[in-house]
Amino acid sequence: MAKTLTQKIIDRHALERTSRECSLKIDQTLTQDATGTMAYLEFEAMDIERVKTELSVSYVDHNTLQSGFENADDHRFLQDIARKYGIYFSRAGNGICHQVHLERFGVPGKTLLGSDSHTPTAGGIGMLAIGAGGLDVASAMAGMPFSIPTPKVVGVVLTSRLRPWVSAKDIILEVLKRVTVKGGVGRIFEYTGEGVKTLSVPERATITNMGAELGATTSIFPSDEVTKSFLTAQGRRRSWKPLAADEDAVYDEVIEIDLSKVEPMAACPHSPDNVASIRDIAGTRVDQVLIGSCTNSSLKDLMMVARVLKGRKIHPDVSFAIAPGSRQVLAMLAKNGALTDIISSGARILESACGPCIGMGQAPKTDAVSVRTFNRNFPGRSGTKSAGVYLASPEVAVACALSGCITDPRDLGEYPEIKLPKRFLIDDSMIIPPDPDGSTAEVARGPNIRPLPKRGPMEDSVELEVLLKLRDNITTDDIMPAGAKILPLRSNIEAISRYVFSGIDGEFSENAKKASSGCILARENYGQGSSREHAALAPMYLGVKAVLARSFARIHRSNLINFGILPVTVSEETYAGIEKGSRISLSRIIAAVEGRESLVASEIGTGKKLDCSIELSDREREILTAGGLLNFIKSTMRG
Repeated sequence: MAKTLTQKIIDRHALERTSRECSLKIDQTLTQDATGTMAYLEFEAMDIERVKTELSVSYVDHNTLQSGFENADDHRFLQDIARKYGIYFSRAGNGICHQVHLERFGVPGKTLLGSDSHTPTAGGIGMLAIGAGGLDVASAMAGMPFSIPTPKVVGVVLTSRLRPWVSAKDIILEVLKRVTVKGGVGRIFEYTGEGVKTLSVPERATITNMGAELGATTSIFPSDEVTKSFLTAQGRRRSWKPLAADEDAVYDEVIEIDLSKVEPMAACPHSPDNVASIRDIAGTRVDQVLIGSCTNSSLKDLMMVARVLKGRKIHPDVSFAIAPGSRQVLAMLAKNGALTDIISSGARILESACGPCIGMGQAPKTDAVSVRTFNRNFPGRSGTKSAGVYLASPEVAVACALSGCITDPRDLGEYPEIKLPKRFLIDDSMIIPPDPDGSTAEVARGPNIRPLPKRGPMEDSVELEVLLKLRDNITTDDIMPAGAKILPLRSNIEAISRYVFSGIDGEFSENAKKASSGCILARENYGQGSSREHAALAPMYLGVKAVLARSFARIHRSNLINFGILPVTVSEETYAGIEKGSRISLSRIIAAVEGRESLVASEIGTGKKLDCSIELSDREREILTAGGLLNFIKSTMRG
């Protein structure tokens, strides 16, 4: 039987499979520092001597601003943990995890699990790369399988080739326009067709990276001669292997995109799927332009920007900054003179890190229009609630920086064609390998690194106060904000919990503590966005025992289960009939979780029955019954 590329990789890695769920062997893991400290605290709690994966890498790329002791302490902790447990450590300044992993570690056909939602970037070289919560990544490092809902595979057929000034960013924006931020849930997007051959690895990685905004499990390209050239140029020819779908493979769904008809586009405020043609929004005044992030900071991207900027000056009313995706990219820009052209134009050069993409610096001014080559433009994510953030390609961004308004890059003249080098500069001195024997390694722990909060076994009945009633598409940024003020607290759940839902309800934390037992009510796609497990862990710490929603984003739903929070699906009628402050009763929980009975739910006071259900796999039932994944793993190991 003919197979898709996705099916081939899953077949090689599937340890257990049902119509509902698939358990996979994980070959590689990655963490970043915003999620990594908690992941490694969780790994330590499992009492495993060394990681059991083929390769695990700990990156420092999110919290690189040393405005207090917290980040510096965490970085030391992460380096010590890596040395002790057999993990490679990429130091601050070496680059963004997804860019560096693509350059130095990714292997076609392997599985990669990362504690960052944009881990699917590695699908650009043919990896089955999936984002997950830190606890899932910790369990994979302990040698346990990772389970996903059995996905549908969407074939995205690319034909023809892009016209000048149209980029890979425009391709994924086209997909987002068609599918929306919740249309990819339960799906893997596999790119195929003759148009694939026209896209470089960095371009493919841009597409797979931002596939996370679809809510997709992951996205993947074949491993072909283009992939071979990229890996060879990185000195990793031996890692390459050809991988592709069978010619007559059948997909669950098919999307066809004629690349010659794609236009320059932007995602308008405040959602990645609010996509418009640049021609339709041209002329909008621009205050800030930022080029970088794991989506668009490759050598190819920045060489194009440098060529456009050569001999030109940035508009005087525009704040313009560029963050190369890796030290390799920065070094090559410096060596070939492109960095000088960028600096001479008036651009500011930022560290090779995530930085502004996660609210770490470069917040725009009040009511600003900011054009960014990033992947998310949720309200307030930039650090300025009143700002309007547009997501666009480097081509669009540099045109805006020069003109001071949203500008179609096709107005710039002749397009500078950029070819990737036959050999990249390779310097892995900022990647520290683990000690062969880490048994004697000591781990430094700063005062911000606190013990993990514990969750007991699942209760059979609870009375809950509805702490918030929310809309569709609530993001993990809404639940647990990022930014320079909050992210350094990631290792201290007590401290970070004060900021849960702070952008929506500044009194949520205190109200949740007073209620001691509460729940959240939401509509569709609750928890989209980041894999940040703090968005489940901190509410659990505050006494949130259930989330009632019409539907859930994949990663966040998994994180809720991992921390013993019930993901309860409700009907539209039930959603409409419950308000903030209502009290509800859930009973026969254990029987419902185990699949023996239906959940019994009612509103306290009125006695009104609520239409609720819990849909779980066998594995999820065991995790919830134990009170969370860590409890389940410990009981399994004892058994």
